[in-house]
Amino acid sequence: MRKELLLAGIIYFVTMFTLLLSIYRFVEIWHLSTFNVFVAGVLVLLVAIGWGYVLTALIFAPSKKMENRLTTLTNEIIHELNIPLSTIKANTTMLKKNMEDEKSLKRLERIEDASLRLKRLYDELVYTLSKEIHEIEKETFDIKETIEERVAFFKEQGRNDFEVSVKSYLVIADKIGFEQMIDNIISNAMKYSEKTSPIGIRLYDDVLSIEDKGVGMTASELLRVHERYFQGDEAASGEGIGLSLVKAYCDSENIAIDIQSEKNVGTKVRLTLSKTKETYLTQN
Repeated sequence: MRKELLLAGIIYFVTMFTLLLSIYRFVEIWHLSTFNVFVAGVLVLLVAIGWGYVLTALIFAPSKKMENRLTTLTNEIIHELNIPLSTIKANTTMLKKNMEDEKSLKRLERIEDASLRLKRLYDELVYTLSKEIHEIEKETFDIKETIEERVAFFKEQGRNDFEVSVKSYLVIADKIGFEQMIDNIISNAMKYSEKTSPIGIRLYDDVLSIEDKGVGMTASELLRVHERYFQGDEAASGEGIGLSLVKAYCDSENIAIDIQSEKNVGTKVRLTLSKTKETYLTQN
């Protein structure tokens, strides 16, 4: 699209420059009156508007048509995905009411956990697609409540403990994107740590830090940590895109991110939130 816009811009300005130059030469040679010059100027303006409209239609009409098709298809797919998720949730709830066998209840709980993760993925898919179609509106939310909610979600996995020290802190940002960012960082911290190792989450002086005592990274790995598909530990599961998405979100929200890590010691991710703070944004 950028190349097409650039090409259209060049064509437009070259055409208009040539037209204006021709009129200037015509006026110079024929010594036309002020009225005739005015008429010529109006004609040039009409040609400029018409030519600009034609170029715009040629460039944006196919893109708009494709965007509308994709939007319709996306909405249909999202709707179809939501139906089985709702069905699974409703039926597992009904089965649990009439079931007393402990093993069967545990199996139902696993199904519920899996459906919750699918619901989370569904919400993230809706968010990602919506973000591609139009800009996501920012909203005011409390970091403390968001962290508590995400920590509760990860605690359900029965893996690492959490040491949380986060006070109430209002920010204005893309909330769903913020939750995805936190999920990626916590998920990485858990992935590269022992199950018995706690994950520390603290907020102090506008800086939110998430720290693990896991495998850590070397200096060379740390330099590549934001590269898409890069994984410091090839044995760990995942696609290696988490921190690249974190970096992209931080850049879009003016959040400074700093990652400190040492091999076999652990990793700390520091997020400076001062430029997303509600009081900072309302004052500026």
